[in-house]
Amino acid sequence: MPPSSQPTRPKLGGPGRKGVAGRVPPGGGKGKSILIPGGKRHRKIVKDTIHGITKPAIRRIARRGGVKRISTTIYGEARDALKARLTTILGDCIKFVEYRNAKTVTVLDVIHALRRLGTPIYGFDPDTFVDPKDRKSALARGAPSA
Repeated sequence: MPPSSQPTRPKLGGPGRKGVAGRVPPGGGKGKSILIPGGKRHRKIVKDTIHGITKPAIRRIARRGGVKRISTTIYGEARDALKARLTTILGDCIKFVEYRNAKTVTVLDVIHALRRLGTPIYGFDPDTFVDPKDRKSALARGAPSA
């Protein structure tokens, strides 16, 4: 077929990229890279995760403990105390998990770690667990709650 009888295809897109890959255009640029598709990502600033315990959360815990007024220096000290306590508890939990050759921390690991540290928690292990349905039915019958 002669070239004139072929249908012409419209051009798609705009003008081609001009310039050399990797060079910054004279105007500075928008942070995009020609070689990396999608451009650059915004880097997330890594912060200490203990700051996820917010000021209102510390205030609620203090209110539950009966505190009326809270000094501003308490928030940092409360975070430090919480981090130290969690480090000891989770350290013991990790010892239990490694001894079992497991990869998952279970409720029983936390219960045993707390019991080892002298702060037992009740209601989560099979020895002290009371099913909420049984508790409701016992209260409906008029039995005293434990």
